[in-house]
Amino acid sequence: MSDFDDPFRPHRKDEEALPCSFQGETLPMILRHHQVRAAAKDWRKFSSDAPFRIPIPSEEDVRTMRQLPIETDPPEHTAYRKIVEPFFKRAKNPEVISKVERLIAELLDEALDRDAVEVVREFALPLQSKALTYLLNVDESEAEEWISWGTHVFRDAESGEKPGQAFESYLKRKLEHAKANPGQDLFSALMTADFEGQTLSLEEAMGFANLAFAGGRDTVIHTISSVIAYLSKHREAFTYLRENPKHIVSASEEFFRVISPLTHIGRVCPVETDVHGLSVEEKGRVSLCWASANFDEAAFESPSEVRLDRKPNPHVAFGAGEHLCLGAAHARLIVRALLSRLSDKVDQIRLLNAEEHVENEERYRRAVGYESLTVQFSKR
Repeated sequence: MSDFDDPFRPHRKDEEALPCSFQGETLPMILRHHQVRAAAKDWRKFSSDAPFRIPIPSEEDVRTMRQLPIETDPPEHTAYRKIVEPFFKRAKNPEVISKVERLIAELLDEALDRDAVEVVREFALPLQSKALTYLLNVDESEAEEWISWGTHVFRDAESGEKPGQAFESYLKRKLEHAKANPGQDLFSALMTADFEGQTLSLEEAMGFANLAFAGGRDTVIHTISSVIAYLSKHREAFTYLRENPKHIVSASEEFFRVISPLTHIGRVCPVETDVHGLSVEEKGRVSLCWASANFDEAAFESPSEVRLDRKPNPHVAFGAGEHLCLGAAHARLIVRALLSRLSDKVDQIRLLNAEEHVENEERYRRAVGYESLTVQFSKR
């Protein structure tokens, strides 16, 4: 039995697109690897120019601005993306790499001194939040407020508080401060950026900042917890990585493939469109199902097996085409550094308790990541 879910296998065998209802709207989920990739690259037929409707479920009720640059198409998308690319490229900066490695080593040292650690909120959430401060070039102390938002900025609101309210208030406050006191951080860059000869509006700047915080939050946290859970069940993986450290890169890519922390993403058809035999009305949505594509037997040999040396590995966990995930290098840095430090410092991970995070939809049930995961780390 596979450690990771592939609920789309029976559908993928017989159907190119699976009709599924989300929020009362039925849309086709494109399932096969080559067709998902083709759709992701065809932005004219499958557009991202649809505020709030690119995530599935859609987010009209949890945020007030368009996320940039993801909810635009070229050429606007290309110009918007250039504004923030320098910050996301910081993941390849030796100083940032060193900070992330040191952070993971410190978190692991703390965990090794304890009898039990709840991985999601006591390890993965601080790791994701503090690592993001290095990427956005802000003081690490900022992460304390980010941690207070929980694992999902739109869905972890305090009782009685509108989802995303504290998050958006924070973004507005930071951007207004940066306008008056510009520095070298992301907020300052957004308030001084030039887009087609003009500075960004506050709403545009908030759209960029919104995505920077929300886009890679729960996905990175789910990936971290899933990697740790897998290693708790497969001690031989530690031995393999210690003996073959050169395979940490390929192991990371394999974890992204099998975990596929973002099940799918939406696109909108500007005109009535036939999507592999299913009709989509004008401005209707489709789903590009990354999770199904990453287990497609036509693209991956024995896709249900976790092969830490898998090559080639043409997974689409970070998407494809113009909208390839801006945070991919950052996510890769975190997982590679995590695997390296785990194999160096940890002898065994003992699983004490686990509550999976489960997506229950009309046509599929998929476990991805954990609501809580309690483990005990033992030193080498």
